[in-house]
Amino acid sequence: MNTRTRVLTGAALALALGAGTFGAVSASAADAAPAAATAKKADDKNFTTSTHLTIDAATRAAQAALQAAEKENQKVTVAVVDRNGNTIVTLRGDGAGPQSYESAQRKAYTAVSWNAPTSVLAGRLAQTPNLKDIPGTLFLGGGTPVQAKGAPVAGIGVAGAPSGDLDEKFAKAGADSLTK
Repeated sequence: MNTRTRVLTGAALALALGAGTFGAVSASAADAAPAAATAKKADDKNFTTSTHLTIDAATRAAQAALQAAEKENQKVTVAVVDRNGNTIVTLRGDGAGPQSYESAQRKAYTAVSWNAPTSVLAGRLAQTPNLKDIPGTLFLGGGTPVQAKGAPVAGIGVAGAPSGDLDEKFAKAGADSLTK
Protein backbone atom coordinates (compact mmCIF):
# COMPACT_ATOMS: atom_id res chain seq x y z
CA MET A 1 0.00 0.00 0.00
CA ASN A 2 1.26 3.42 -0.76
CA THR A 3 1.37 6.25 1.79
CA ARG A 4 -1.72 7.99 0.45
CA THR A 5 -3.81 4.82 0.77
CA ARG A 6 -2.56 4.24 4.30
CA VAL A 7 -3.46 7.79 5.34
CA LEU A 8 -6.94 7.56 3.80
CA THR A 9 -7.56 4.15 5.35
CA GLY A 10 -6.43 5.41 8.78
CA ALA A 11 -8.61 8.51 8.51
CA ALA A 12 -11.63 6.43 7.50
CA LEU A 13 -11.02 4.06 10.41
CA ALA A 14 -10.69 6.96 12.88
CA LEU A 15 -13.90 8.50 11.53
CA ALA A 16 -15.77 5.22 11.90
CA LEU A 17 -14.54 4.72 15.49
CA GLY A 18 -15.46 8.28 16.37
CA ALA A 19 -18.95 7.90 14.96
CA GLY A 20 -19.42 4.65 16.86
CA THR A 21 -18.29 6.22 20.13
CA PHE A 22 -20.54 9.24 19.59
CA GLY A 23 -23.49 6.96 18.95
CA ALA A 24 -22.77 4.93 22.08
CA VAL A 25 -22.47 8.08 24.19
CA SER A 26 -25.71 9.45 22.72
CA ALA A 27 -27.50 6.18 23.42
CA SER A 28 -26.18 6.12 27.00
CA ALA A 29 -27.37 9.67 27.58
CA ALA A 30 -30.81 8.82 26.22
CA ASP A 31 -31.05 5.82 28.56
CA ALA A 32 -29.92 7.90 31.57
CA ALA A 33 -32.95 10.20 31.56
CA PRO A 34 -35.53 7.47 32.33
CA ALA A 35 -33.14 5.95 34.88
CA ALA A 36 -32.83 9.31 36.67
CA ALA A 37 -36.62 9.61 36.82
CA THR A 38 -36.86 6.10 38.26
CA ALA A 39 -34.14 6.87 40.82
CA LYS A 40 -36.02 9.98 41.91
CA LYS A 41 -39.11 7.91 42.63
CA ALA A 42 -37.01 5.42 44.60
CA ASP A 43 -35.40 8.26 46.56
CA ASP A 44 -38.77 9.25 47.96
CA LYS A 45 -39.28 5.87 49.61
CA ASN A 46 -35.78 4.63 50.39
CA PHE A 47 -33.92 7.66 51.68
CA THR A 48 -34.32 10.24 54.40
CA THR A 49 -32.84 13.65 54.94
CA SER A 50 -31.17 14.39 58.24
CA THR A 51 -29.86 17.50 59.93
CA HIS A 52 -26.20 17.78 60.85
CA LEU A 53 -24.26 20.29 62.90
CA THR A 54 -21.73 22.21 60.81
CA ILE A 55 -18.10 22.34 61.85
CA ASP A 56 -18.52 26.09 62.40
CA ALA A 57 -21.47 25.55 64.73
CA ALA A 58 -19.68 22.71 66.55
CA THR A 59 -16.63 24.92 67.06
CA ARG A 60 -18.73 27.82 68.38
CA ALA A 61 -20.53 25.49 70.79
CA ALA A 62 -17.24 24.03 72.04
CA GLN A 63 -15.79 27.51 72.51
CA ALA A 64 -18.91 28.65 74.40
CA ALA A 65 -18.64 25.66 76.74
CA LEU A 66 -14.92 26.26 77.28
CA GLN A 67 -15.50 29.96 77.98
CA ALA A 68 -18.24 29.13 80.51
CA ALA A 69 -15.77 26.87 82.33
CA GLU A 70 -12.97 29.44 82.20
CA LYS A 71 -15.28 32.06 83.78
CA GLU A 72 -15.48 29.75 86.78
CA ASN A 73 -11.75 28.99 86.74
CA GLN A 74 -12.30 25.38 85.67
CA LYS A 75 -9.81 23.53 83.47
CA VAL A 76 -11.80 21.28 81.15
CA THR A 77 -11.88 19.59 77.77
CA VAL A 78 -14.92 19.95 75.49
CA ALA A 79 -15.86 17.48 72.76
CA VAL A 80 -18.63 17.78 70.17
CA VAL A 81 -19.74 14.67 68.28
CA ASP A 82 -22.18 14.27 65.39
CA ARG A 83 -25.35 12.17 65.42
CA ASN A 84 -23.32 9.05 64.72
CA GLY A 85 -20.93 9.69 67.60
CA ASN A 86 -18.03 10.80 65.39
CA THR A 87 -15.97 13.60 66.87
CA ILE A 88 -16.41 16.91 65.07
CA VAL A 89 -14.21 19.05 67.32
CA THR A 90 -12.40 18.75 70.65
CA LEU A 91 -10.93 21.67 72.58
CA ARG A 92 -8.63 20.94 75.49
CA GLY A 93 -8.47 23.92 77.81
CA ASP A 94 -5.19 25.09 79.29
CA GLY A 95 -4.32 22.87 82.24
CA ALA A 96 -7.06 20.29 81.66
CA GLY A 97 -6.14 16.83 82.93
CA PRO A 98 -5.07 14.09 80.52
CA GLN A 99 -8.11 11.95 81.35
CA SER A 100 -10.50 14.74 80.38
CA TYR A 101 -9.98 14.31 76.62
CA GLU A 102 -11.40 10.80 76.38
CA SER A 103 -14.00 11.43 79.08
CA ALA A 104 -15.42 14.45 77.22
CA GLN A 105 -15.72 12.44 74.00
CA ARG A 106 -17.40 9.52 75.73
CA LYS A 107 -19.87 11.82 77.53
CA ALA A 108 -20.77 13.52 74.25
CA TYR A 109 -21.22 10.11 72.58
CA THR A 110 -23.43 8.88 75.42
CA ALA A 111 -25.61 12.02 75.38
CA VAL A 112 -26.27 11.87 71.63
CA SER A 113 -26.80 8.10 71.66
CA TRP A 114 -29.66 8.32 74.16
CA ASN A 115 -30.75 11.91 73.39
CA ALA A 116 -30.53 12.77 77.08
CA PRO A 117 -28.16 14.51 79.47
CA THR A 118 -25.66 12.07 80.94
CA SER A 119 -26.68 13.01 84.49
CA VAL A 120 -30.16 11.63 83.75
CA LEU A 121 -28.66 8.54 82.16
CA ALA A 122 -26.38 7.96 85.18
CA GLY A 123 -29.54 7.61 87.28
CA ARG A 124 -30.68 4.75 85.06
CA LEU A 125 -27.68 2.65 86.06
CA ALA A 126 -29.44 1.68 89.30
CA GLN A 127 -32.13 -0.16 87.31
CA THR A 128 -29.84 -1.36 84.49
CA PRO A 129 -26.24 -1.58 85.70
CA ASN A 130 -25.01 -3.29 82.53
CA LEU A 131 -25.57 -0.06 80.55
CA LYS A 132 -22.07 0.94 81.63
CA ASP A 133 -20.70 -2.01 79.65
CA ILE A 134 -21.67 -0.51 76.28
CA PRO A 135 -18.41 0.43 74.52
CA GLY A 136 -17.61 4.12 74.20
CA THR A 137 -20.12 5.30 76.79
CA LEU A 138 -19.59 7.13 80.07
CA PHE A 139 -22.48 7.56 82.47
CA LEU A 140 -21.27 10.57 84.43
CA GLY A 141 -22.71 14.07 84.40
CA GLY A 142 -21.18 16.32 81.76
CA GLY A 143 -22.81 15.39 78.46
CA THR A 144 -25.79 17.00 76.80
CA PRO A 145 -27.51 16.34 73.47
CA VAL A 146 -28.02 18.97 70.79
CA GLN A 147 -31.43 18.68 69.17
CA ALA A 148 -33.09 19.92 66.01
CA LYS A 149 -36.87 19.46 65.85
CA GLY A 150 -36.71 17.16 68.87
CA ALA A 151 -34.21 14.78 67.30
CA PRO A 152 -30.57 14.46 68.39
CA VAL A 153 -28.07 15.89 65.89
CA ALA A 154 -24.98 16.14 68.10
CA GLY A 155 -23.67 15.72 71.62
CA ILE A 156 -21.47 17.97 73.73
CA GLY A 157 -19.33 16.49 76.47
CA VAL A 158 -17.27 18.32 79.07
CA ALA A 159 -14.84 16.75 81.50
CA GLY A 160 -12.34 18.03 84.02
CA ALA A 161 -14.34 20.09 86.50
CA PRO A 162 -14.59 18.79 90.09
CA SER A 163 -18.16 17.55 89.52
CA GLY A 164 -20.34 16.20 86.77
CA ASP A 165 -22.88 18.90 87.57
CA LEU A 166 -20.37 21.60 86.64
CA ASP A 167 -19.27 19.72 83.53
CA GLU A 168 -22.89 19.43 82.44
CA LYS A 169 -23.56 23.09 83.17
CA PHE A 170 -20.73 24.01 80.78
CA ALA A 171 -21.91 21.51 78.15
CA LYS A 172 -25.39 23.04 78.33
CA ALA A 173 -23.86 26.50 77.84
CA GLY A 174 -22.34 25.18 74.62
CA ALA A 175 -25.64 23.73 73.43
CA ASP A 176 -27.53 26.90 74.38
CA SER A 177 -25.11 28.99 72.31
CA LEU A 178 -26.47 27.31 69.18
CA THR A 179 -29.98 28.66 69.69
CA LYS A 180 -29.00 32.31 70.12
